[in-house]
Amino acid sequence: MAATRPGRPPGRHRRPVEGQATYGEVIAIGEFRALWLGQGMSLLGDQLAQVALAILVYNRTQSALATAGVYALTYLPPIVGGPLLAGLADRYPRRRIMLACDVLRAGLIAVTAVPGMPFAALCGLVFCVVLLSAPFSAARAALLPEVLEGDRYVVGSALQNVTNQAVQMLGFAAGGAVIAGLGPYRALALDAATFLGSALVIVAGVRRRSAPDRSGTRLSMWTMTRAGGRLVFGDRRLRTLVLFAWLCGFYVLPEGIAVPYALELDDGTLPVPAVTGLLMAAMPTGTVIGAFVFSRFVVPSARLRAMGWMAMLTCAPLIGCAMRPPLAGVLLLWVLSGIGGAYQLAANAAFVQCVPADRRGQAFGIVQSGLLAAQGIGILVGGAVAQELGPEPVVALAGAAGLSLAAWLAMAWTESRTEFVAEARAA
Repeated sequence: MAATRPGRPPGRHRRPVEGQATYGEVIAIGEFRALWLGQGMSLLGDQLAQVALAILVYNRTQSALATAGVYALTYLPPIVGGPLLAGLADRYPRRRIMLACDVLRAGLIAVTAVPGMPFAALCGLVFCVVLLSAPFSAARAALLPEVLEGDRYVVGSALQNVTNQAVQMLGFAAGGAVIAGLGPYRALALDAATFLGSALVIVAGVRRRSAPDRSGTRLSMWTMTRAGGRLVFGDRRLRTLVLFAWLCGFYVLPEGIAVPYALELDDGTLPVPAVTGLLMAAMPTGTVIGAFVFSRFVVPSARLRAMGWMAMLTCAPLIGCAMRPPLAGVLLLWVLSGIGGAYQLAANAAFVQCVPADRRGQAFGIVQSGLLAAQGIGILVGGAVAQELGPEPVVALAGAAGLSLAAWLAMAWTESRTEFVAEARAA
């Protein structure tokens, strides 16, 4: 038996089980840092813009439906063109796609910051900005597994998720106060600047790569979209993972009706914009906690086994809103819902395992487009029903419906997870 090195307790530097990566390993990779920083800058501006749009529209219309409708425009455009545009991430260099989308979105958001912009034009500009997020997100999601391999991908995704949710929490919580000082139009101008900042970071930190499709065959966008659909929905395991992702259409609904919900909770203690920001920040706060714990202290195989019941945790607390608790109670329920949302990390990692590298852009684009569409439809329907029933019953109904679907998915997942768990342990 080899002697233990003097001064080093046995096992102290033993590698984590199942090849677990650490945050330090991931942050040490320069390209990941560039993607991480650019995403954080852009997202912070987006959160300020979402609060600004919600307040701006509600002040103009005094309508929960109109407010939810404009908020839904940040989710619905992928229904129209997302799956088609996502294929660009497999046809052209992914870095180039990200830069083009950032520059175009900066210009469009700058136009929305013009005071007095007509309501219809504002909606059209928001639609186009979100439509461009489809190829950007597909390119970025497809590029990340090339930058981070193995469990580093899961830890990097968790770090991005924690950062994104923390930025959302900060943007939503502080959004009301910032907009009170800057005004909604200047907040939109700040969002445009963050897109330009993201482009500069990508130029400086992400290296050039050739296009993923090197076959020389230029298929039409419709052909690529159909092939991507067959890839994603033709496999039972991938179908289950896609439905896990789209489950968020139920538990994101409360954010879309946060303004009317804040009015119901208003007791004069806090301004309505501040209550709106706290409500919007509650779920991201829970997701920060859940993603950190899930990625740092849970081994890869256990993450896969926990997906089902954590998915149910995202929806179950929302049912408690039917009891009409005060603000503190609502915030607690929504934080618990956000904690359960960490299951998406395991679902995302399993999805990457199943999709070929040169098809990831299209596959991620279809999934992300459907995800945004599910969220937008859920928010739009929720806003319409909230006009009649009020926000509390709508949130509770969404929680009950989502819990039913999550329970069914948990049972379906038990049939598919065995091989994923075996691969995670062998890695």
